[in-house]
Amino acid sequence: MTMISRRASLMLPLGMAGLVAACATPSAPLPPADPTGRADPQMRALLESLQALRPQPIETLSPAEARLQPGMTEAVRHRLRALGRSDAPRTLPVVRDLEIPGRGGPMPARLYSPVEPLRSGQAPRAPLPMIVYFHGGGFVIANLDTYDASARALAAESEAIVLSVHYRQAPENKFPAAHEDAYAAYIWALGNAASLGADLSRVAVVGESAGGNLAINVAMAAREARAPLPVAMGLIYPVAGTDMTTPSYVANTNAKPLNAAMMKWFFDHYSASPANAQDPRLNVYGRAELRGLPKAIIVTAEIDPLHDDGTRLASRLQESGVTVVSRDFQGVTHEFFGADPSVLAKAGDAQRFVAGELRSAFALPAPAVVVPARRTPRG
Repeated sequence: MTMISRRASLMLPLGMAGLVAACATPSAPLPPADPTGRADPQMRALLESLQALRPQPIETLSPAEARLQPGMTEAVRHRLRALGRSDAPRTLPVVRDLEIPGRGGPMPARLYSPVEPLRSGQAPRAPLPMIVYFHGGGFVIANLDTYDASARALAAESEAIVLSVHYRQAPENKFPAAHEDAYAAYIWALGNAASLGADLSRVAVVGESAGGNLAINVAMAAREARAPLPVAMGLIYPVAGTDMTTPSYVANTNAKPLNAAMMKWFFDHYSASPANAQDPRLNVYGRAELRGLPKAIIVTAEIDPLHDDGTRLASRLQESGVTVVSRDFQGVTHEFFGADPSVLAKAGDAQRFVAGELRSAFALPAPAVVVPARRTPRG
């Protein structure tokens, strides 16, 4: 799951995590920046920047310690500074923090808009499409700041309002807490679309890694509740199954920034019992009913244990009659999507791909709610 840049809370100052990690083991030898040897030159440079921050292996830490580790967010900024460029975030007219109600209490959220707010006396304008966005972090780590760059890129490139939502995390809150919060956030967004300047009939869900799992689950929950469906699902290297023996898990066992041991660590912390591995909300491509879902936009990365989660999910969706557009990016790793395009061109390509498909979905009539008849899921 997108698994790396982790501050203990939304308030931890930028760069402190890197300082903590760098000071923790000042003389430890550095492991290989790219254990797979398959990263392209720009991706390798980012992995070397991450290596220079000396993050500790997530799977050896407690969740509290893991949330302090530097990750790809810090690596991108480190790389930008090394090139003499500004590491300031992409500028948008509106970036505003807020809280929204969740099953376990108020949830932090952040609103991004690509247009200036209306001034007093200014004529009303047409509402914008909206994206409800869920960050990654294996249901355990990361926050709104970690994925700020992804949300900014989606708002700018999709010409849509983005509501980025934090959710309860494990192990303090076990499965299905994050799933409950994600659906609550979506329903809140629908109910408050007008006040946010958004069009209720043009709402999409997008998520990265664990957030991709939350995004497709929101669509499934809306279908079952006969609530308005999102017009599209953006699933960026999603967690879509619990099989850790797929070819991509084997090929990328020791990859960075995400490896197989980290995935087990995430699942172990989020799962309430071993039986959760076969719950259709986690084992999506293996057991979920996928008929009647909206268009899926899927991004996969070559150097990623979750690569086959994305491709298997795409196949199952297509078999279920769902429109799927997908793109695989070679030479890049998990968590590449939010990188600054000036240091990783393929991140810009992926951002434009997802945004372009979202704009196409926003231009079409809202999908009808179709609740399929029950059938026995795949065993």
